[in-house]
Amino acid sequence: MFNAKSLVTSTLLAGSLLFYPALQSLADVSQHVVEQQAGGYHVQVGKILVTSFTDGSVAQDLHSLLRRTTPQNTDALLAKNFQANPVEASINAFLIILPGHKILVDTGSGQLFGPGNGGRLVESLATQGIHPQDITDILLTHAHSDHSGGMVKDGQRVFTNARVFVGKPDIDFFFNNANQQKTGYDQSYFDIAQKTLKPYLDAGKIVPFSGSVELMPGITGTVHPGHTPGSAFYTLVSDGEKITFVGDIIHVAAVQFPQPNVTIAYDEDQDGATRVRTQAFESFVKNRELIAIPHLPFPGIGHVASNEHGGYAWVPVTYTNRNAAGAK
Repeated sequence: MFNAKSLVTSTLLAGSLLFYPALQSLADVSQHVVEQQAGGYHVQVGKILVTSFTDGSVAQDLHSLLRRTTPQNTDALLAKNFQANPVEASINAFLIILPGHKILVDTGSGQLFGPGNGGRLVESLATQGIHPQDITDILLTHAHSDHSGGMVKDGQRVFTNARVFVGKPDIDFFFNNANQQKTGYDQSYFDIAQKTLKPYLDAGKIVPFSGSVELMPGITGTVHPGHTPGSAFYTLVSDGEKITFVGDIIHVAAVQFPQPNVTIAYDEDQDGATRVRTQAFESFVKNRELIAIPHLPFPGIGHVASNEHGGYAWVPVTYTNRNAAGAK
């Protein structure tokens, strides 16, 4: 769909190539990039198994994307984390297995970023014996291409048996093109949302919700407008433990944890996105809450901690790889 030359121009569609504005050159972003095996990483939340799956990764030119900062400030923060612009961003999706339900939180980018850039979720699911027709429910954090793109292939539904839960304000906003004129939000975001959601709307598979609602036993969806009008958190509770899937409240750990006021071009409401992020970070620290984030390095599961400078830091979940049940 997109050739290499298109990746280095500054005229890319914001919605269909969400992470590719004005990359300096392919050599800049490919020198240390290697392809990993498709697959997943499991965590146990109470009695429920949650699995993070990789949809791949893509490059972000943060000088073009970040707002309320400067390239110099961004570069200084990246250097502290042994990174340099452009920065590779993970695309993570998550699977929750409940009795009678196989639930995806987001679906990756599908075909929308072109070959070799994301679109690996179905391949990753297959490593665990999960096939698209097995998915019963999709919890969509918001209607951007790298979250809803995997729902369709060649205009057809990929997850043919799945209901799709989505914040109603995203449906209302993106399916009314007059909102593009009112807000100035790029038309491509509207095109992509309609392209990926309409097949499910036509099939009667969309379940919109507002406010805070228990969507099924143990899972609550809560709308947090900012990144998009219908951006949603999903909280799973089991046996006194919980995990919250937070969508795009943060894209760049090295920058937005220490300086949560920094926003990104994708935020439809810059002030709202800042407010949601700062309030959420404060709550996650206070409650020591486990969270799952789509664009932090795979598996994107961990905790938010406060730092000594009044900002925040990311603490990834501890890696485990043994059969505790069989240990002596």
